[in-house]
Amino acid sequence: MNEINLQIGHKIKTKRRKLSISQADLAKKLLISPSYLNLIESGKRKINVDLLIKLSKELNLEMSDISKQTDTNLYQNIMDLLGDNLFENLDITNFEIKDLVNTNPLIAKALVMLGDNYKKKNQDIVNKVENISGKFIDGRKNSFPGEVVSDFIQENENYFPKLETFANKLFSKISKSNRTGYDSLCEYLYKNHKIEVKDVVPEESKLFTKKFDPLKKTFLLSDYLTLETKKLFAAAQIAQLEASEIIKEYLESFSFPSEESKKLSTVALLNYTGAAIVMPYEPFFEECMKQRYDVELLQNTFSTSFEQVAHRITCLQDPKMKGIPFHMLRADVAGNISKRFSLSGIEIPRYGGACPRWNIYTAFTMPGKIHAALSKMPNGEKYICIARTVEKGIGKHGMFKTLLSIGLGCQSKYSKDFVYADSLNLNDKKSETAIGVNCRTCDRMDCQQRAFPPLHKKFDIDLNKRGISVYVAD
Repeated sequence: MNEINLQIGHKIKTKRRKLSISQADLAKKLLISPSYLNLIESGKRKINVDLLIKLSKELNLEMSDISKQTDTNLYQNIMDLLGDNLFENLDITNFEIKDLVNTNPLIAKALVMLGDNYKKKNQDIVNKVENISGKFIDGRKNSFPGEVVSDFIQENENYFPKLETFANKLFSKISKSNRTGYDSLCEYLYKNHKIEVKDVVPEESKLFTKKFDPLKKTFLLSDYLTLETKKLFAAAQIAQLEASEIIKEYLESFSFPSEESKKLSTVALLNYTGAAIVMPYEPFFEECMKQRYDVELLQNTFSTSFEQVAHRITCLQDPKMKGIPFHMLRADVAGNISKRFSLSGIEIPRYGGACPRWNIYTAFTMPGKIHAALSKMPNGEKYICIARTVEKGIGKHGMFKTLLSIGLGCQSKYSKDFVYADSLNLNDKKSETAIGVNCRTCDRMDCQQRAFPPLHKKFDIDLNKRGISVYVAD
């Protein structure tokens, strides 16, 4: 019988414990000994196909779920964490990190939590010093809730089926075509909740984007917003009124380290639901298949923004209508990553910015234009990546707007289904852009943009000569 060398023991143990099934009871149902099951759960024995099928049935797991690899970003998070100078003398190898992630992912996650806590405490010290010196204005503690939101989204693979069902039912009530109109959303709020939506120009001294007053039954939306953003906010307001119990259920399945991170995740789920109302799953999926994920064309079809479409594309994880596994990230000109999600397999850094050779950064050189690239990681995996800048801010003459870059990509094997691959020569190695995750974890020594030496390569400085980088491997 063929045996599968998958590191899935921890998944079996975790699911068994969640279902409150003892090791002895599960072993009995599988017709194996408890000691053999214990060896499987501890990663000391391989598992054959027949037994894997039985396990998936007993634990109510999809075969794809039980056999898929560990959290895409967990390995990279540990690599980033151990890239600190504190661990420099330990000579921890990539192989040892991969072994930890595969065999003990919960320990790996615990280390990431410790790293986050260490980072937070360091920032708290800086905040206290700045507060004493008068530089820290609002006195809030930096708990990095955005990173927790990314973890929550990643753990759920950015797919929340109960919210999709809710959105589909609502969409059928308010729309007769693919497009969800702003007026239709406003009419629904008034008809079903007696809430009046008002578009107003905020006072210069009291700027806002939206204000909901449950007592006065008014929902104010700033006229500085685009129509696409107003639509999303109106749809999200309906979700807040009608889907709060569903959202609460999803939030209770995750351990949040702070109330701030939980509230921010609530906002993320409200926006997720709003996007699902504006771009309902089935028609959106069908258009993605038909138009091969042409983001600009999808913008026009559903009257939404570039970022909204890019984010929605990553949500197509219904097993019956499954889209391409994409990654998405959002960054500013300083390299700060404010959104990160990956199903494509590409690793996105947790601590610090990504590789400067990623086209999410080169997109800033030509704002508003979609940049397509064939990117090659050090492990040989190739990705088709697109990036485009978007503006955020007040839509008024003379007001400063923030420029952000949105990155979206998938493995090159999906090139036939991704329209942006048409402009790339996938067979020409010269057209490939060699990228890494970040300098600390990248093995490439021939990169002229290298800012730091790699974590796992010793280097020396030759005073008499210098190559493409000041860091020279032994």
